[in-house]
Amino acid sequence: MVARSGGDARVTQPVPSLPPLRFQPARESAFRRELRARADAYLADEGKHRFGDLRMHAKILFLAALTVGLYALALNAESTWPFVASYVACLVTAMALAMNTLHDAAHSAVFRQGAWNRVLIRLVGLPVGVDTDFWTIRHVHFHHTYANVEGYDLDTEPNPFLRQTPYQRWSPQYRYQYLYWPVVAALSLPYLNWYGDWLDRFGKTPVAAHSRLQGWRGWLSFLGWKLGHVALVLALPMWVLQQHGIAWNVVLGAYFVGQMIASCALVALILGTHWAEVEFFQPGADGTLPHDWYQHTFYTSCDWTPQPRALRWLGYWLGGLNLHLTHHLFPTWNHRHYPALARILAELAPRHGLAYRELGYGQLHASQQKFLRAMGQPPAKS
Repeated sequence: MVARSGGDARVTQPVPSLPPLRFQPARESAFRRELRARADAYLADEGKHRFGDLRMHAKILFLAALTVGLYALALNAESTWPFVASYVACLVTAMALAMNTLHDAAHSAVFRQGAWNRVLIRLVGLPVGVDTDFWTIRHVHFHHTYANVEGYDLDTEPNPFLRQTPYQRWSPQYRYQYLYWPVVAALSLPYLNWYGDWLDRFGKTPVAAHSRLQGWRGWLSFLGWKLGHVALVLALPMWVLQQHGIAWNVVLGAYFVGQMIASCALVALILGTHWAEVEFFQPGADGTLPHDWYQHTFYTSCDWTPQPRALRWLGYWLGGLNLHLTHHLFPTWNHRHYPALARILAELAPRHGLAYRELGYGQLHASQQKFLRAMGQPPAKS
């Protein structure tokens, strides 16, 4: 029951302009066999299943109720600052709700029924604003299968602001990326909402070709959810709050501030997991990699835990995103299992010559800064 998405795939074709990517076969991997056996034994011993349980559903309802409550406070505000405080808090809480639900649901790990997961994704994604169909494809089909592989992992695509792999062209502004990366992180969600999603919809990326919704059905769904987002978080507040003398530009400004805070928090908490002392790969002309997918996951990601131990409760509210290596190996398992699965990984990995890394956030941040500085330097001339 481990890693149904990509874990056993040896030949995959994500991007039409690139050759099929080939991992080495993993079916005979002793690590894979033992990991599957231990994970299945854990479920059997605990009498559990891999999906969300009542406690997880209660957390979802709590975060949803908190988001709705803050939204109601914002709509009933009678002056600017109470509105801004409650509205920004609403958008940040909506992101926390997405971290704890949308991510798992995209991997079909909240409910047993796939339709319920899809409904949850759409509802939770509405206040966040991203097109959840495209985000799921980008995250599940590209990032998870091809993490840190140049040209295949869309999360590390070349861009003018961050140089994320040693195979990308260097420009002078990258010297300072270790300083300005929080700004890039803060703008990531607005960029995705108002530019990236539209690139996908117009077929300017490989994402749309993998969507279940093609042609006019795809356009209707895309425009409908985008308009729903605008109506919920902008049009309705602007219409209601004008009666209290709160101008439309205040609502618009609060919207972008809320999105930027939520975006920066999310990116800062997970970005380093694929930057901290990891490896990057550029396949040869035949698209071959020299290792299997399980080994690849250890090479390209790590776990981190809040320190000191008194802050371990924070991991509960991060939706398991801090245990990122564990998530990549068990993408179809609900994040409530990640602490137990991480302990299994920490025990098994050294026996099979794999390095399991669990860092504190301070270590993660230091490694992230070291990586950004290194990628910001001009490559040595051969």
